[in-house]
Amino acid sequence: MLVSNDMRARIIEAMKVARENFGGSDARFANSLNINASQLSRIMRGDWEKVLSDEKWITIARILGVGIGTQSTWKTANTPVFQFITAQLEKCQAESMSALLCDLSDIGKTYAALHYQRNHKNVVYVDCSQVKSKQKLIRKIAKSFGVGSTGKYDDVYEDLVFYLKQLPTPLIILDEAGDLHYEAFLEIKALWNATEQACGYYMMGADGLKQKIARAIDNKKVGYTELFSRFGRKYINCLPANNDDRIKMLQATASMIIKANSKEGTDVMQVLRASADAQGVPSLRRINKELSKLG
Repeated sequence: MLVSNDMRARIIEAMKVARENFGGSDARFANSLNINASQLSRIMRGDWEKVLSDEKWITIARILGVGIGTQSTWKTANTPVFQFITAQLEKCQAESMSALLCDLSDIGKTYAALHYQRNHKNVVYVDCSQVKSKQKLIRKIAKSFGVGSTGKYDDVYEDLVFYLKQLPTPLIILDEAGDLHYEAFLEIKALWNATEQACGYYMMGADGLKQKIARAIDNKKVGYTELFSRFGRKYINCLPANNDDRIKMLQATASMIIKANSKEGTDVMQVLRASADAQGVPSLRRINKELSKLG
């Protein structure tokens, strides 16, 4: 697949935005994108011809979340879930706090977290389902902050801790945290201890994360009680506990997303019904498929 000039332009625009929100040096920012500082400098000056291979451009697009196909850009709807998670993230970052969000899947948690990460300085988002082990997790966090991530593990960890303490209000978002291995949970606790009051943490997952932590605490598995304590000793929910209220909120959320991403004249209720299950619970993932049918 060849990367067109239009695709490169979109990737470069995303790089400029990301650089504004990256608190480290140009060298660290380049490292986070898997390129060197001289390549970054040339690209930022507008001299991008033959600087990077197509493979590198695609890697940068992946890191920055830039679509390189023909799909349209998803427009953000200011839904209740989006507002709730954004407010939580703002508080955790500003006050170097930690929180644990456990709620239904497919309600917009990941979208809200990624949107926040792309629009705020010194924030790293991690999809824990892709880095389940201790080493992969810490190396991923270090790489995202531009810290060296390929050396001895102990050095990577210590360098990451040192760097986090130098940054103003860094925040680490741990999505799909229920997929992490046991030793990775212990390492999060260790990292929290080493950066207490210097870094915020926001852990997210569905019911499986809550069950995993609760079961480990009940079984007195080492480290989980301490980890739960560091994340506030409570599971936060976006949605109401009452089932009817929860469905109403999800339907309102879905309607807002449909309106924000559909053409004028679209029958919102028709798309909503097509996106919902037998109980009337809409699927946000299904909305995109339904809207794509409308052209």
